Amino acid sequence: MLTIGQLAAHAGVTVRAVRHYHAKGLLAEPERDASGYRRYDAKAVVDLIKIRTLAEAGVPLSRVGQLMVADEEEFASAVGEIDRRLRAEIRQRERHRERIFRLAAGDSLALPPEAVAYLDRLRELGVPERVVEGERDAWILIAAHSPERMARWMSLKRKQIENPEVVELYRRLYEMIDWQPDDPRLPELADWLAAAISNADDWDDYDPEDVLAADFAELIDSIFIDSVPAARRLLELLEERGWSGWTQLEPTSDARGS
Repeated sequence: MLTIGQLAAHAGVTVRAVRHYHAKGLLAEPERDASGYRRYDAKAVVDLIKIRTLAEAGVPLSRVGQLMVADEEEFASAVGEIDRRLRAEIRQRERHRERIFRLAAGDSLALPPEAVAYLDRLRELGVPERVVEGERDAWILIAAHSPERMARWMSLKRKQIENPEVVELYRRLYEMIDWQPDDPRLPELADWLAAAISNADDWDDYDPEDVLAADFAELIDSIFIDSVPAARRLLELLEERGWSGWTQLEPTSDARGS
């Protein structure tokens, strides 16, 4: 026969837990012996292990009490349901683990693989991380808004960044990232940008379905405008040269032929 301490040790619980299960009516309390101590037998150990296992599986104690007096068929059915619930919880936790891993991975948290590859290519080309981060934030918005278009857009972007003039564009943008709105170099930069846009050879790749809603394009533009002091002034200068917008450039005059 076992003392309450020995019972607890064999079942892997604390004495306090045993007393709690007594209070809840889950574990029968034996009569005291001649010395005034309660003594437990092997069945009490088995019952306590069952109670502990069910409780650790998340079964409410009220339900544990029902299962402890259930017949074999009912108990087996309940255990099957508990197993299914635990498997669902494991799958959910695995999904959480994947998201945490993706969070640690940085760009891949909210971007498809082709967008991550595009950002990595920018880094390979020497585009500074500060510029890459702006691109990443913009593409996160776009991927959430139009995930079905990402594969096409990434294909176009990968083609564009193999053009030396596009790489030069990124270089110039990084150079002006801390310029102030009154910087005297801005008009010359606007001239260069307007000429580069007008001479771009990928207009044939344009698809009307690629057009973003104006308010959404403005939201993406705000990433550039809010993070670069001279951005708004640069866009004004570009508009004077025949181009409006940033994410979604549009000619305000016959910019393509000028």
